[in-house]
Amino acid sequence: MRLLSRYVLTQLAAPFVFAMAALTSIMLLNQIAQRFGDLVGKGLEWSLIGEVFLLSLPFIVAMTLPMAVLLAVLYAFTTLASSNEITAMRASGISIGRLLRPVFLAAMLLTVVDFLFVDQGLPAANLRLKALIFDIGRKRPTLNLREQALNEVPPSNLFLRAGRIDPADGRLRDVTLYDMSGTQGRQVIYADSGQMGFEPNLKDLYLTLHSGSILQFKSSDAGLMQLTYFTVNTIRVRNVGSTLERSFDDTPKGDREMTTCEMLVAASDTTAALEQMERRRAGLLEDDLRSLLALPRAPRPDTTRASVIPWCARLRGVGDRLLPETAEAQPQAQDTSRLGRLKRQRQERRQAAPPRAADGRTSPGAAVPRPVPTGGPEDDDRVRRVSLSSWVDVANSAEDIKGARHVANVFLVEVHKKYAITVACLVFVLVGIPLALRFPRGGMGLVLGGGLGIFALYYISLTAGEPLADAGILPPAVVMWAPNVVFTVVGVVGLLRVNRELGSTRGGDIAELADLLRRRLARWRAR
Repeated sequence: MRLLSRYVLTQLAAPFVFAMAALTSIMLLNQIAQRFGDLVGKGLEWSLIGEVFLLSLPFIVAMTLPMAVLLAVLYAFTTLASSNEITAMRASGISIGRLLRPVFLAAMLLTVVDFLFVDQGLPAANLRLKALIFDIGRKRPTLNLREQALNEVPPSNLFLRAGRIDPADGRLRDVTLYDMSGTQGRQVIYADSGQMGFEPNLKDLYLTLHSGSILQFKSSDAGLMQLTYFTVNTIRVRNVGSTLERSFDDTPKGDREMTTCEMLVAASDTTAALEQMERRRAGLLEDDLRSLLALPRAPRPDTTRASVIPWCARLRGVGDRLLPETAEAQPQAQDTSRLGRLKRQRQERRQAAPPRAADGRTSPGAAVPRPVPTGGPEDDDRVRRVSLSSWVDVANSAEDIKGARHVANVFLVEVHKKYAITVACLVFVLVGIPLALRFPRGGMGLVLGGGLGIFALYYISLTAGEPLADAGILPPAVVMWAPNVVFTVVGVVGLLRVNRELGSTRGGDIAELADLLRRRLARWRAR
């Protein structure tokens, strides 16, 4: 049996390597076609351009690995079935389940390796690629300006809009410049044309504008506006830079640049903040009702909690055991998270509250609340003032809750997507084997057409449900795992049907597959 397992895996190895190399090359060429125009002409070294495409490879590999598994399974088992090797194995008493075992174990090994790669290697590569693209974009901003759009010129508070932009020589037409950096006021500059370029030091950007006007608004007098016409006006923006400066450590992380543990912690922190926002909104309603009923406000306990992910904490504990311990205790750093800020605000409010004596009365010197009229005869001419929550606080609370839910859903969607895509290696094995054995003479048409069609259907169903999960319409776990569940059920049913058949060569080619689909469609229409 070991010889049979090695033989089956040998039949899978060559098509898997070929499919992996071919698919990765095709997708890499697509990336080169998309990015090449943005990189050429900036005076970059070829090593940097090669680094951009090299850092694009991890994302491509994460997508092509499950697809390569599907194509390899289809090719290997159609070859074995068309050459009657499957028939000979089954005549010797070897079941389809026995053939599936080594392939499934190899797919499990690929799943584990793919998950470690997607969880650890891919976020680091995405972070470096994001930082490199941002640094290249700052090198020559003239190549990143968009026509008929408001473009920021970092690091100054300068915004530029132009009707026509020539990225080759920096010529501009129909220019509008918004200068928000002036200490004496803000100004808007209109010009018929202009020229943009760098000074000899390759750090300062100059703008030479022709035939225009300047509208300057003084900050000292809001109603005063000064209008100035000019023929030529030169503006210099310092420290824009034409040399590439790497800023990897300062690049903020998004959901694509975070590991699974980091996203789970972020989702847990956002969920905790969401619960506090909901309690705050309920507290506003309760305070308004108590104010209307002339009742004192009820105290609210502090229910903040720390975010702890069990298996992430275990991984961190293993790392702490492997790494050397700190020699001496360090002073406790101030907690800058959202929960830490909420705790400090509550503590400040408690310290600012008026002191009370032992009998519960307010101590001398503290602010005494104004007594509320009881509604008796002596208070008929007095009107009790009721302090209610403002509409701005209520609306902001609702918007904060909506935004926090969206952020938590985005993180959870990305976590489940990583899990689902890596498990797709196992799912495609279950789908590919019965399809190959049912149509053994399908050849390369079945391998390419069927394989790419199945993966396209899987990927479309995965990405189509992502906006629904981000918006909170459906749970992220349900949306991301639904394609895997559907394809697993289809694959298991197909394996059971193929295993009951006496031979493996009763299937036909693509023409029979098309005829089968045509008959099923006609039967469905007849209903």
